[in-house]
Amino acid sequence: MKIALAQINPTVGDFTGNTKKILEFAARASEQGAELVVFPELSVCGYPPADFLEKDAFVERAVEAVHEIAAWTAAASHPSVLVGSVMPVASKIGKRVSNVAVLLSGGKVAFVQQKMLLPFYDVFDEQRYFEPARSQSLASVGEQPVAITVCEDAWNDKDFWPRQLYPVDPVDALMQQWKADAAALDEHPRLILNISASPFCQGKPAVRERMLAAIAQRHRAFVVLVNQVGGDDGLVFDGSSLVIDPAGKVVSRAACFAEDLVIVDIPNATEVAPGPCDEIAEVWKALVLGTRDYVHKCGFSKALIAVSGGIDSALVAAIAVEALGAENVIGIGMPSEYSSLGSIEDARKLARNLGIRFELLPIHDVFEQGQKVLAPLFAGTPFGLAEENLQSRIRGTLLMAISNKFGALVLTTGNKSEMAVGYCTLYGDMVGALAVIGDLYKTRVYQLAHYVNRSAEVIPQNTIDKPPSAELRPDQRDTDSLPPYEVLDPILMDYVERFLSAEQIAREQKVDLALVRSVLKLVEQSEYKRQQAAPVLKVTQKSFGTGRRFPIAVKVQV
Repeated sequence: MKIALAQINPTVGDFTGNTKKILEFAARASEQGAELVVFPELSVCGYPPADFLEKDAFVERAVEAVHEIAAWTAAASHPSVLVGSVMPVASKIGKRVSNVAVLLSGGKVAFVQQKMLLPFYDVFDEQRYFEPARSQSLASVGEQPVAITVCEDAWNDKDFWPRQLYPVDPVDALMQQWKADAAALDEHPRLILNISASPFCQGKPAVRERMLAAIAQRHRAFVVLVNQVGGDDGLVFDGSSLVIDPAGKVVSRAACFAEDLVIVDIPNATEVAPGPCDEIAEVWKALVLGTRDYVHKCGFSKALIAVSGGIDSALVAAIAVEALGAENVIGIGMPSEYSSLGSIEDARKLARNLGIRFELLPIHDVFEQGQKVLAPLFAGTPFGLAEENLQSRIRGTLLMAISNKFGALVLTTGNKSEMAVGYCTLYGDMVGALAVIGDLYKTRVYQLAHYVNRSAEVIPQNTIDKPPSAELRPDQRDTDSLPPYEVLDPILMDYVERFLSAEQIAREQKVDLALVRSVLKLVEQSEYKRQQAAPVLKVTQKSFGTGRRFPIAVKVQV
């Protein structure tokens, strides 16, 4: 059977656009002889729809779209379509809607498989909205039996995971049904279909592939995964759809971080596209795609960046140019009396290298006037944090004024190390619509900068080589307030992503316990800042966003 993997980039709530895209991909697959076209989880309405699921009109529109797609399958020459959608639940008990895979054939809904395992960890909140399936059953496409699963339903294999999150394994249950009717079914290849909206983080595509390979081998089945691609707020979906044969070998693979249509002939698939991206390339592609989709899906085309001559703003600018085009990126330099001439020249050189518009708006006079206004209140106090942050907030105000005037979204330039320890200014450098590198530790920022410069110098070498500094007071260096990033970042990774204690971190990292505790105290004191930050593009297992939930008003012993 020829199956088309239709890896698409839907937009939440855009039923007209999503339906049009689904029908276009289905038509292309039909022209290539596909008998079944498979789309991602909730592709009709977009994922994640969140509280839109509470709106009756939203659910009704999803059902209408499903029937519109079903009507397309009425033509004898058109293939069947498997698509993800939300559907109302008939029962008056429990949640009002379900997350389903809908098999459309012959102009009607031929089969509905309701999602059974509803994730409720990290960024997932599906138990809040969906009613889980009580049971599942095999379906058929023509003469071919198929086991249809929805994303998480394939993520509970007891032979792969050291600890199962759920008491049931839908894949195993469906394969048990296959075994129970072996005489009727084993004349056909075993086929497991999984429609997914599985968001990206570093290393996840490889884990996903190994997990599905283990399932394929255990059940002696072909496994077909069709995963969503694209950015939705802070989440980025990598696609990376694939087909794995019963030996656990990948026999077909779709692109990563791009829409794709792949036709595979089962059980005769033997060819496979080149392997997945390396880890740094994956992160770069994720940030580019996440930035592009956030800007465009929010109805904008241009981005605005405070380009300081530092490495963080340089990397954000490079990502924005790749995502939006140089003609749609504006760099604003806002030097103060503490900005070095080298930083100003580095900012100019970056803008030239990227081909972006660059404007210089010195803030010395505004800063001086602000100090004069505050002088009666600040009399007798030394220059300190208030004066440093005033400079940052002046810059934030100017950026937002330019944003309002020209309709360009401000991209913030803070990294994860800074956000973790509060080395950022509320209503200053944190002002903006999207935290592009808010999930990159500083050491990772340098790695990405080298990746950007892999073919030619885009980010000025001086920007990479010079000691990092906020340049808010004379001769300032980040190491005046923080440990070197090579020491700081492993501590933060262990605390933020692995939830280790201060004692465990000190022991593992072989650093002073007092230093570790001082860092962790900064992390805990800065929660109020992070919860007011712009959405962060998630590329690690635990980003500062919806997947990390801590109270602000606490007293924590570290």
